[in-house]
Amino acid sequence: MDNNNNQNNNLNDDNQATPTPTPAPKKRGGLTLTKVAVTALVAGLLGGGAAYGGINYLNNSGINDTAVPTGSNKSGNASTSNVTVNVSTQSTKAFNKVKGAMVSVINLQKQNSSSSTLGQLFGQESSGSSSKSKSELEEASEGSGVVYKKSGNTAYIVTNNHVVSGSSALRVVTSSGKQLQAKLVGKDSVTDLAVLKVNGADLKTVASFGNSDNVKVGETALAIGSPLGSQYATSLTEGIISAKKRTIETTNSSGTQTGNATVIQTDAAINPGNSGGALINVGGQVVGITSSKIASDAEGTSVEGMGFAIPSNEVVNIINQLVKNGKVVRPALGITYVDLANVSSAQQKSILKLPSSVESGVVVMSASAGSPAKKAGLTKYDVITALGGHQISDQSTLRDILYKYKLNDTVSVTYYHNGKKKTGNIKLTETSSQLRSSTSATSES
Repeated sequence: MDNNNNQNNNLNDDNQATPTPTPAPKKRGGLTLTKVAVTALVAGLLGGGAAYGGINYLNNSGINDTAVPTGSNKSGNASTSNVTVNVSTQSTKAFNKVKGAMVSVINLQKQNSSSSTLGQLFGQESSGSSSKSKSELEEASEGSGVVYKKSGNTAYIVTNNHVVSGSSALRVVTSSGKQLQAKLVGKDSVTDLAVLKVNGADLKTVASFGNSDNVKVGETALAIGSPLGSQYATSLTEGIISAKKRTIETTNSSGTQTGNATVIQTDAAINPGNSGGALINVGGQVVGITSSKIASDAEGTSVEGMGFAIPSNEVVNIINQLVKNGKVVRPALGITYVDLANVSSAQQKSILKLPSSVESGVVVMSASAGSPAKKAGLTKYDVITALGGHQISDQSTLRDILYKYKLNDTVSVTYYHNGKKKTGNIKLTETSSQLRSSTSATSES
């Protein structure tokens, strides 16, 4: 939820999530840029002055030009020699280990196109109506993917949900340039992950996942993908791990904050088309799936070297569920809520009747009939401060904590009702899809 708006936040928004840039000091960047420009200009002027002075000296010194030698030009041929440096670096070896598992993912969508011919443009009649249109598949976008598993001739590919979103059909281009028809196995908009499968008879390389908990800030990170599409497939960029567990805000397509995502930050170049590609370590293990970057902050200040990848441990957990069930089933409380920080101090005291010691939590705005929260006794204006023993610092942490549980788990809850602290247990028997259907009318009120 945007901190500037008192909006109800549903625990189950499946819209596309993208990172929200963090503002950076604008004046500082301006000063740095000015210094660089001035330094470059001064250096250019000094160089020009030195050259001009040298020319004057030569012209006025009275020294005659040296004569060009005469004779055959046979000795003027150039040649090459073998490179003497050791090019078998760790990065090269890691890339060679994974490159065969990299693919480009093409999103094909139906487009309405007129059936008019060139002749009709010049007044000729067609056999059908000139207004008749037909549906055709066109390339809408391209992304990247990683072959991570083979079962017989079936190869499974992990990519981003936003790469395949809205597709009518999917096509995969292998690292060797072969095009394959792909089928969507499952997708999850919350984590922005999807799984495809193709006929992998000709795919020989399968990438392996490393433990993302073991990555260290400062270690080498390599990003492989198809920036700007399959024309630049299997492009490699190198950087470092900038942050191991960076929490970024996520928003849906309408700009409403939907929660937080914990991601790996890297300064390896990530560009449009890299989405769904691999972030690997120097051992050639996939430690993340690249998903997004920050190009500028909220004020328009350009940002470089801030790319993000979904940690491999989370990737493995999600894609295993997608292969098994085609979707990720998550529990829901059956409530809509707002961040306590968005409620004025006066209302916290007069309406919620909260003691001054309570500084964070979420305010229940509605609890659907028959929902887990309703059965546990939660009602409108109750303030939840802890779930499963974990403190709720803001509205987004409630979702993060809840999604660590499974259906039919029982979780403890701490909340305030009319200013009095209460504890209870909630059995998570409702899915997020049931929450949407049961609270849609309430969320709009």
